[in-house]
Amino acid sequence: MEQTVSLLEDLSSIIWGPWVLIPLLLITGLFLTVRLRLLQFHKLFHALWLAFVRRKETDGEGDISHYQALSTALAATVGVGNIAGAGLAIGIGGPGALFWMWMTGLVGMATKYSEALLGVKYRQRDGVGKQSGGPMFYLKNGLSGGLGTTLGFLFALFGAIAAFGIGNGTQANTVAQQLDENFAIAPWVSGVVMMVLIGIVVIGGIKSIGRVASAVVPVMILLYIVVTLLVLIVHVADLPAALALIVTDAFTGSAATGGFVGSTVLIALQMGVARGIFSNESGLGTGAIAAAAAKTDQPVRQAMVSMTQTFIDTIIVVTMTCLVIIVTGVWELGDDDGAALTSAGLQEGLSGISPALGAAAGPMLAIAVVVFAFTTILGWSYYGDRCIDYLIGHRAVVFYRVLFVAVVFVGATAELDVVWLFSDIANGLMALPNLVGLLLLSPVVVAETRRYFANPEWKNPDFRVPEKQ
Repeated sequence: MEQTVSLLEDLSSIIWGPWVLIPLLLITGLFLTVRLRLLQFHKLFHALWLAFVRRKETDGEGDISHYQALSTALAATVGVGNIAGAGLAIGIGGPGALFWMWMTGLVGMATKYSEALLGVKYRQRDGVGKQSGGPMFYLKNGLSGGLGTTLGFLFALFGAIAAFGIGNGTQANTVAQQLDENFAIAPWVSGVVMMVLIGIVVIGGIKSIGRVASAVVPVMILLYIVVTLLVLIVHVADLPAALALIVTDAFTGSAATGGFVGSTVLIALQMGVARGIFSNESGLGTGAIAAAAAKTDQPVRQAMVSMTQTFIDTIIVVTMTCLVIIVTGVWELGDDDGAALTSAGLQEGLSGISPALGAAAGPMLAIAVVVFAFTTILGWSYYGDRCIDYLIGHRAVVFYRVLFVAVVFVGATAELDVVWLFSDIANGLMALPNLVGLLLLSPVVVAETRRYFANPEWKNPDFRVPEKQ
């Protein structure tokens, strides 16, 4: 077992190291940002309007609304990565890691836009008439020859595997630990309850997942933002220094202070990019799977909605988490457990408002983690579902769903150190074929985007791109 763990650690360090995924993620995001002429910046407000005001289209094929597709993607990404993952990045990489998470998020919006556009453009109906799409489809159908077929197969294979790890077992384990530590609920009890609740939703497919996600996710995010804002209000005088520290440490690294492990610029960069992609999944390709289910006939419009997911996830939620850790000073404690760092930050900050509220910080954080992880499981259940449908066919989907629900209980009651490691590897192996495909298919993304925005009526919510002559 030790040799296996060592081998997995070496493989993970190569994939997520400074010479493979990190440069590929940043280069892809920067390349798409330039080719799309900074679209994620000057179209952001319109995209947010489409997502949260317009919310849906009456025409077009699809199974769920714009808003439900966005909520499903947010459900899968706004989770433990935004709390423990962000804390881990600061704990190891120092405050400068947040700067690189910002950079990853900003260029990642162009990546997410491109994934979603291709996901809708190349989607197709499955064996029971539901829309199905994602990198496996646009890799196979967008790229000619055996290259696209091979990349699509690899993405679907690693996606189906990763869903059991990062999207299921590790999330269930986090929920069980939080409930056990804060409310003395035995892990097996948590496992049974989660298994039943997840099963009820998952059996209903994407429409059921979309309804639950659209109801729970916005409330979950707003409540978390309110709690972290309370902390930042208490420490408002420390915010300017914290922001300056984030920027300077991104380029100078952090010197060891007290128990803090210290970091170099390279470590801050590595942790920022790795945890950034872990939290928003831009480049991973999963967002395209959710986007493909949306009811629309305009790929560009859904792509704009989808890119707001990265903005909300990283630029808002992750930033709030990291600022709490930095302004309260707990980043210097030397604890590389992200959840512990966040809990300490909340405890410190909330105690300035009320001793009673400060004492409640642990349970409040536990509830946030439980809800975040629960919705992440729901989102990833659909991702794995679509990957299996692509690999084997719709007849295998029901068996996959049953197995997926069963793994929830296993995850809640087992030790998962190796699973966490294996999940990181599977995530990286998903991203590689997707990023290669995005670079090769960038001309399609650019052409579709220019056709859409070339018409002066594009702001009209009922606008349709004219058919090619």
